[in-house]
Amino acid sequence: MRIVLQRVTRASVKVDGELCGSIDVGYLLLLGAGHGDTEEVCRRLADKIVNLRIFSDENGKINLSLADVGGEVLVVPQFTLYADCRKGNRPNFIQAAKPDEANCLYEYFVEYMRGKGLHVETGSFGADMKVDLLNDGPFTIVFDSEAM
Repeated sequence: MRIVLQRVTRASVKVDGELCGSIDVGYLLLLGAGHGDTEEVCRRLADKIVNLRIFSDENGKINLSLADVGGEVLVVPQFTLYADCRKGNRPNFIQAAKPDEANCLYEYFVEYMRGKGLHVETGSFGADMKVDLLNDGPFTIVFDSEAM
């Protein structure tokens, strides 16, 4: 599983011009599922993200978690995180999970995050989405379950 986390002051996603999900301070997560990913991988990454301390405290020190700041989460499915551009000019997505499997893992991840007591908004799996965000920092972290 690959996740690109962006700390944001706001983020939203639209499908066909209609607002699908919107948050204020928190994380925009772009999530791609690959072959071999499991619910255990989802839990491990979600727990890491929930407990990550990347918000500033009263002294300006990066020391607070999402829960500490009352942050929200917008999770957007993005299979293109598995793009392989090593050969030619057209990426292949062979390493991405099949759509049905990826959607199940995406939904599991979202529900697991909600189970942590977080306000979680979502994109729409398989849709052409327009994502708008104001990156805070900018602060961007890339997670790859194979490297963890």
